[in-house]
Amino acid sequence: MKVLIVGSGGREHAIAWSVSQSKKVDKIYCAPGNGGISQIAECVDIAAMEFDNLADFAEKNEIDLTIIGMDDPLVGGIVDVFEERGLRVFGPRKNAAIIEGSKSFSKDLMKKYNIPTCHYETFNSPEEALLYLENASFPIVLKADGLALGKGVLICQTLEEAEAGVTTLMLDKQFGEAGDTIVIEDFMTGREASVLCFCDGTHIKPMTSAQDHKRAKDGDKGLNTGGMGTFSPSPFYTDDVKEFCEKHIYQPTMDAMKAEGRDFTGILFVGLMLTEDGPKVLEYNARFGDPEAQVVLPRMENDIIDVIDACINGRLNEIELSFEDNAAVCVVLASDGYPEHYEKGKLIKGLENFEGKDKEGYYAFHAGTKKTDEGIVTNGGRVIGITAKGANLKEARANAYRATEWVDFENKYMRHDIGKAIDEA
Repeated sequence: MKVLIVGSGGREHAIAWSVSQSKKVDKIYCAPGNGGISQIAECVDIAAMEFDNLADFAEKNEIDLTIIGMDDPLVGGIVDVFEERGLRVFGPRKNAAIIEGSKSFSKDLMKKYNIPTCHYETFNSPEEALLYLENASFPIVLKADGLALGKGVLICQTLEEAEAGVTTLMLDKQFGEAGDTIVIEDFMTGREASVLCFCDGTHIKPMTSAQDHKRAKDGDKGLNTGGMGTFSPSPFYTDDVKEFCEKHIYQPTMDAMKAEGRDFTGILFVGLMLTEDGPKVLEYNARFGDPEAQVVLPRMENDIIDVIDACINGRLNEIELSFEDNAAVCVVLASDGYPEHYEKGKLIKGLENFEGKDKEGYYAFHAGTKKTDEGIVTNGGRVIGITAKGANLKEARANAYRATEWVDFENKYMRHDIGKAIDEA
C-alpha cells in the first residue's frame, strides 16, 4: 500500500511511525510533514488546507489510503473532497467533524441525547454574555465556539477575569471567527482523562486512556497550550469508569450523530472529567489528540491499517483492540516563550541518540521541526515530544525525563511535572 498522511505535528509523526510498523505498507507520504517525519516518509510540499492539490497528488501517485491528522482540514471538509473523487480516506466528513468544529453544536447534542456534561449557555452577543456573568458562580469556563489550536478555553476565577475573557474572545478576536460565538459553562472538578476511539459510523472502540497537561508551566500554571505532555494509561480511569463511559457516553454519541444524519467515521477524542457525580464530557475532538497519540499508539498492538480499514468498511465490530500491559509518558520539549513569542531556526543536537531506540521503548516524535542543509532545526512552539515506555507509569516517567537529556537546542523548555499526579495516585 501507499499511504498519505496529512499534517505536520507530533501527532502525525506518531501516526506515520505506527503506519510504518504495518507489513501492508510499502510507501508513506506526508503533507507537509516535518524534519522527523522526513526520516520515515517522503514529505510533500502541500499545505493541509489545499484540498484539491492534495487530492490531485493522491490520484497521480495512486495513493491507497489518506489519513487526515489535523482538525482544520477535517472541519473544512477535506474528507468530502476526497470521497467525491473516489479516493479512500480516513476521517469524519464535514457534517460530522462539526462535533469538534462547534462547541455549541456538541453541547446541544449532549443535551438533546442526555449524554453527561455540565450546565452551559451559548452566546452570540458580548453584551448578553456579560449580563449572564453578573449572576454566575465562579470559577467559570469560557470557550470559543470554533477551532482555536487547543487554546480557546479560559478558566476564570472571578467576574473581572470572565469579563476580560469575553473581551478577549468576542471583541478583541484573539482567535478570530472562532470567538464570534462562545459557550459559558460551569466549572467541573475532578480528574481529567482523554480517551481516543476508533469509529465506523455505527460501532465505536475506545483505546487505552491518557491524560494531557495543557498549561505551559509547572503546577498547571501559565497559559493554555496545545499540550505540554501526557501519560497513558490514567490510573483514575478504572474498569467501572470505562464501563460507564461505554454505556452512557461513547455509544450514545455514535448513536446521536447517526440520528442527526451525521454518521461519524474516524477518530473520536472524548475529553472526560471524572467528577464526584460520575464521568462527564468536557469536549469532543474529531481526530487523534496531540500529544495523546504519542503515548497511545506506541502501546497499541494492532496493525493500525487493519483497524482503519475496518472503520472505513463499517466492520469495526470485528476488531478487538489490544494494548501492551505497560505505560508511556510523553514530555514535550518546547521553544521558550511558547505559546506566545518564541524563536525558530535553532539547531537540534543529539537526535541520533534515538536511532533504533523505538525497539527499546524510546521515541522522539517531531512537532515543530524542519530539515535544512545544516541539520534539523526548530520550527515551532512545540518542538519534539519525548516518549518513553516503562513497566508502570512511574518507570515510564523516569525513562521519559532521562531521555529528554539526550537532545538539546537553544531555548529548550519543558515542564518537569508531567505525570506527577501518578506518583501520588
